[in-house]
Amino acid sequence: MLYNNDEETRLINVDLLQERRLNVKKVAIFITSVMTCFIILVGSFFISYNKINEPEDKTQYVSAEPTDKDVANVPSTPEEEKVIKSQHVQIATHSVEKIMSKFIPEYNENAQQEIKDLYFSTEKIAYLTFDDGPSATITPQVLDILKNEGVPATFFVVGKRVEMYPNLVKRAYDEGHYIANHGYTHEYSQIYRSVDTIFEEYINCENAVRAALGIEDYRMYLFRYPGGSAGGRYADLKNQSKDVLNSYGVTFTNWNCMTGDAEGKNTVEAQIAELQATMEGDDAIIVLMHDASDKQATVDSLPSVIGYLREQGYSFRNFYDIF
Repeated sequence: MLYNNDEETRLINVDLLQERRLNVKKVAIFITSVMTCFIILVGSFFISYNKINEPEDKTQYVSAEPTDKDVANVPSTPEEEKVIKSQHVQIATHSVEKIMSKFIPEYNENAQQEIKDLYFSTEKIAYLTFDDGPSATITPQVLDILKNEGVPATFFVVGKRVEMYPNLVKRAYDEGHYIANHGYTHEYSQIYRSVDTIFEEYINCENAVRAALGIEDYRMYLFRYPGGSAGGRYADLKNQSKDVLNSYGVTFTNWNCMTGDAEGKNTVEAQIAELQATMEGDDAIIVLMHDASDKQATVDSLPSVIGYLREQGYSFRNFYDIF
């Protein structure tokens, strides 16, 4: 009888133990379910929150208003507002025909020699070139004049300014002008620290132009040293850098004619006189001008420059003629 009681008690204890284990299991399952639901709810909340606060478009856009200090400090006039707004006009992109017609520069292993040969050509050709841009007020006016006159030109752009006004670079490109390289900063102390910094300035400017044009593999192939490629305190450094640039397929060019718009020639008469004086004796001319923000005199003189050269029998080309 005692044995039977012990057996019965043992069976009861086993049943109680199993029941307790079952209850613990149920509690564990319940807690796990609650934690899972909590994690799902918290995760859903953060996903929804991030989507709500995330910008619809992560693309970085340049402000519609000019931001450089030289423009910001100029009093706004109705005419200036008209000029500034003109830079935002949508320009049609290249057609396949235009691309096939050399709107994309191509490497030319003989380019340096062909540019040197220009100085000895007996054909009356004028290459109008503009340095130091783009700028918000001057570049659009220059482009308008070139478009009205049907004249191609070459723009030696500064990379930092390309990043400020990519739409102006795109417009110049779309209207058939050659986009060439004038370094990234145009700060001599930065550019001419070493051969490496000259090359870096070239590459940084080229990358800025690629971004502005939306063409990842765009190559410019043509460089103008700030201050020219020879002479001055940086002459040796410039000469050393030419081989490095050449190894990248880059040709450099200077000029043999100018309007003096960077030398204090601030009237139409003075710029035409400087043009006549510096082009004397040359048939093929590379004309140096500027489209920086303080060069309104260049805009005022440009129609007269074009008219005078036409009267002298010149035709106009840009460096697509070589690249």
